[in-house]
Amino acid sequence: MNKLIERQNISENLKASNAYQQLSKLLNALEEKKFPAETVDLINQEIEQLNSISNIDKFFGRATKEKETRIIKLIEKKHKIVPKNYYNKKWMLLGMSAFGLPFGVVFGLSIGNMGMLGIGLPIGMGIGVGVGSSMDKKAFNEGRQLDFEVK
Repeated sequence: MNKLIERQNISENLKASNAYQQLSKLLNALEEKKFPAETVDLINQEIEQLNSISNIDKFFGRATKEKETRIIKLIEKKHKIVPKNYYNKKWMLLGMSAFGLPFGVVFGLSIGNMGMLGIGLPIGMGIGVGVGSSMDKKAFNEGRQLDFEVK
């Protein structure tokens, strides 16, 4: 797997520096797992595209974060390997929108006060965190979890 090139003046841009370090940690965690050559080639393409950027400006941090997201989605889609708390974060949002809002609407309509709509959000969040935590635990037990957490 390719490595990120050392950037001398990246410390001047704090967001870009943090994103670059985060991506470096992800690549180190991925090296511990064995992937087919096809997957490694796709990851290397993403790294080469990032390494080809010479100008560190306000868009470099965004490009780095985008590459990190694309690599994580690739690994999750092809191999079901995920970072720590991946499902927890994903299901918290899904719980709030898929369970919480409809529950809040039903609750608000039954009481006759649509101001109570927001009462469903924490309930949905709780459901989502519960589902996500169980999925993260399952991924850990099956050895499908990276020693890396997206921040």
